[in-house]
Amino acid sequence: MSAAADAPVVVGVSGSDESLPVVRLAAREAAEHGRRLSVLHAFNWEAALAAPSLAGARTEAEGAIDRAVGAAREVDADLPVDAHVVEGAAVAVLLRQSESAFLVVVGDGGMTTRDCVSPEAAAVQVASRAGCPTLVARLDPPPTGPVVVGLDGSATSRFALDFALDCAARHDGRLRAVRVVEPNGDGTRTEREVADLLAQRGSRHPAVTAEPAVLRGDPGQVLIDQSRSARLVVVGARGDQPWRGLLGAVSQSLLYHAPAPVVFIRGVTDVPLETP
Repeated sequence: MSAAADAPVVVGVSGSDESLPVVRLAAREAAEHGRRLSVLHAFNWEAALAAPSLAGARTEAEGAIDRAVGAAREVDADLPVDAHVVEGAAVAVLLRQSESAFLVVVGDGGMTTRDCVSPEAAAVQVASRAGCPTLVARLDPPPTGPVVVGLDGSATSRFALDFALDCAARHDGRLRAVRVVEPNGDGTRTEREVADLLAQRGSRHPAVTAEPAVLRGDPGQVLIDQSRSARLVVVGARGDQPWRGLLGAVSQSLLYHAPAPVVFIRGVTDVPLETP
């Protein structure tokens, strides 16, 4: 799951000002991880040709990019930022860029406030199919709580823990590692497993205060509840299953319902995805 040293944080922007909080979150992540920020606006020729003025549509696209760069500079004036208007559909553009990115950041489009969300929504498609970790931002800013990571014993959840530890180390050092067990499961054994895993993976981040939490209940609902006081939630996209195109049940629950920003992590065994 390692990314190249020069791999950027990629954020997609629309022409709406609702994109600007997403850009600011992406800029903070880029600054904390020592990465450059790549701002992309997908330019749809079909829509542009239907507009009253083709030149006007292009000008609007460039204006969206300029506003996004300005928002990123508000976060960190020294952050390396590149910005591009890219031809193509937004999801396809982001999926292509995800193959060489450190992190892709997308807005959720307000899905947590809706009763029904299209599976074609950009956040759903990118979180399900991206070739790198995907951060789905929310409309409302998160609380100043810890990073919460969901563990399930899979190799991918260990990658999620590594990412979460790194995020916590670069922020305020607080991490909560959550493992959910069945009502009649062996909680004591699971507590030992989580403690051993934190000791092993956390040795590279001695400044992080990691709190293990073994809880009972439905995994999706437990993590949604935990996310209410989290600055960020990190989970594996689909356990140890290598396919792209689908999120696991717990990841879907968090995507649609968690109030906090969520990072979806994929493992090193992922099968490459052909993007349109």
